[in-house]
Amino acid sequence: MADAKKTNALQKPLTPSPELAAVVGPGQLSRGEVVSKIWEYIKKNNLQDPTNKRDILADAKLKPVFGGKDKVSMFEMNKHLAGHLK
Repeated sequence: MADAKKTNALQKPLTPSPELAAVVGPGQLSRGEVVSKIWEYIKKNNLQDPTNKRDILADAKLKPVFGGKDKVSMFEMNKHLAGHLK
């Protein structure tokens, strides 16, 4: 093992894009923290589709993160988030 203090992919600090930072805040965050903050934002702003809780309704802040889509599934959301983390 080259690195004694190995971090897994969920713990590695990443920098959010400006679009994602508008939702989760600036500064480095782990992928797990980003997902947590996105869910906090979704719940706080009541953005889950009431007819299908697995669908997330994009508001003005989330739309650029979701590639301009009005609605994404929670599984698709993770793919979009990955594209906004470096």
